Amino acid sequence: MKLNDIRISAIGGTVCSIWASISLGDVLQTALTAALGTLVSFGTSRLLAKLGKRKR
Repeated sequence: MKLNDIRISAIGGTVCSIWASISLGDVLQTALTAALGTLVSFGTSRLLAKLGKRKR
């Protein structure tokens, strides 16, 4: 076996073990949490921008 073959085998095994441990529910929960965080961050920045303009 060549060194390149061993590396490919190790990477393939790692990817397969990670793939088996991640469920669709985890992916959906992560996506929804990221979307909610983005909306809250955007809303907060817009609110702070409006409050900053009032003080001037």
